[in-house]
Amino acid sequence: MPNAIRIHANGGPEVLQWEQVPVGDPGPGEARVRHTAVGVNYIDTYHRSGLYKIALPSGLGTEAAGTVEAVGAGVEWVKPGDRVAYCGGPLGAYSEARVMPADRLVKLPDGVSDRVAASSMLKGLTVQYLFRQTYKLKAGDTILFHAAAGGVGLIACQWARALGVTVIGTVGSDEKAALAKANGCTHTIVYTRENFVERVKALTGGKGVPVVYDGIGKDTFPASLDCLMPRGMWVSFGNASGAVPPFDILMLSQKGSLYATRPTLATYAAARADLNAMAADLFDLVRAGKIVSEPRQTFALKDAADAHRALQSRATTGATILLP
Repeated sequence: MPNAIRIHANGGPEVLQWEQVPVGDPGPGEARVRHTAVGVNYIDTYHRSGLYKIALPSGLGTEAAGTVEAVGAGVEWVKPGDRVAYCGGPLGAYSEARVMPADRLVKLPDGVSDRVAASSMLKGLTVQYLFRQTYKLKAGDTILFHAAAGGVGLIACQWARALGVTVIGTVGSDEKAALAKANGCTHTIVYTRENFVERVKALTGGKGVPVVYDGIGKDTFPASLDCLMPRGMWVSFGNASGAVPPFDILMLSQKGSLYATRPTLATYAAARADLNAMAADLFDLVRAGKIVSEPRQTFALKDAADAHRALQSRATTGATILLP
């Protein structure tokens, strides 16, 4: 019987339990996948802690890569033996094998390994919708991206470089600044000793940037708004430091007729055709060598609690995966 990480109560990493879980045959529209690599993402800590409410007991994890073992009735777009990856869908990626809705599976092309897919599906598709849909970047733009040395941040820096976009990135240390720069970040701001608003204004001649991509949340709000030029857009796509508090919408008018949005990958990739198109966009850049997303940390699947501790202590850079 396959093993999986399960939680029976919300809390810290100690609530992650290694258990045997029965995995049956796939039903109509489903596929059974044997995992080879599992992605670790900050949203997993939100589900574990209870910040994002889920029914308990529950599996955990939203991203993985592996091989299709069996398909149910009506499934024609994947078949046994196909290498696939996914992000989103029902929780439960922290497992050796599972049954998934087959329409959430994306076939992996040659040149994209399972480990790279598990490192980049959620993070890369997040960057895809942020850069190509939420605020469509073009060559010559200058942006502010918080946590530029994180898993999403490193892909964002590389994608921006491929687009000819200048990135101002916040990081937590000189080591992370060097890593972000090596991946395409043009200017780094070590937020632990520098005022990022002042630095952004200095780097842009006082104008500010047209868009701020903010996955940090509470610690960078409302200062992120002060980095924007008039009619700029604040894109809040995560809350690693805690949720953004409620705020008076008049603040947006007072700071320059600003836009604010809180997008999610689940919305942008809800339709299978959109999911496939977004993945193709990402994989084209990976195969061209313009995005390199090898995992920087690996843990055994049964040691998922250690991976969560490392992630939340900000001891990690880039992507982390679990190996079944």
